[in-house]
Amino acid sequence: MTSGFIATALFFLGIMTATTQVQAAGPTAKQDFFTIRIYQLKSDQQEQKVDKYLKDAFIPALHRQGIAKIGVFKPIGNDTAAVRRIYVLIPFRSLEQFAGLDASLEKDAQYRTDGKDYLDAVHNDPPYVRMENILLQAFPGMPRLEAPASLKGPASEHVYELRSYEGPTEKYFTNKVQMFNKGDEIGLFKRLGFNAVFYASVLSGAHMPNLMYMTSFDDMAARDAHWKTFGADPYWKELSARPEYQNNVSHIDIVFMHPTGYSDL
Repeated sequence: MTSGFIATALFFLGIMTATTQVQAAGPTAKQDFFTIRIYQLKSDQQEQKVDKYLKDAFIPALHRQGIAKIGVFKPIGNDTAAVRRIYVLIPFRSLEQFAGLDASLEKDAQYRTDGKDYLDAVHNDPPYVRMENILLQAFPGMPRLEAPASLKGPASEHVYELRSYEGPTEKYFTNKVQMFNKGDEIGLFKRLGFNAVFYASVLSGAHMPNLMYMTSFDDMAARDAHWKTFGADPYWKELSARPEYQNNVSHIDIVFMHPTGYSDL
């Protein structure tokens, strides 16, 4: 038995264990898996090269594999940041589909042709500084990724808010997942029109134990108004005051983003 096989087996054993813990927080419905791929960039040239690759090669190749609703986003103020970022949200129906992605792309001759500049970049002129991949599984309360259906105004002004909630321990993390599902925090967001894209538990990533979710708005003013309404909602006040849901978040990260012109979302 090779070391590579053992490493792969251990990786999936860890993922399946994490998946079991997530499903313990609610019904075992068939839930999507997602990856969030984050490119870190240092220049206009790198950003343009990654944009071209995603638009002309990567996303069309995923579409040919039946993977739809791929979101591509850039943080607001990205063009003036010291380190620029591009976020790519990819939904999968199974871990097997996720694990087989690279092999499937390798067999796609059109993808290799369309992505040649990116794929064949030399070591001293790479298309990015670093790439991070986060693997997630959708919550039972919203098992599928949903494209926003009611956003208004120019897409360039739409705001996608990506939130990351870390728990102090695995037990507190599971409690926060239960708050979204059994406590119906998901239902509250839906009732208030937050246009959620997904709610998910992080199965593998740099910040754990962790859950992430994404909501969307017409613009930043609409985002602020929605959160003001959320904070004043009687159900939220009652839910957040319950003794069983105290101290279940230790750190929050928030990223505000606009969709790219070639994003499916």
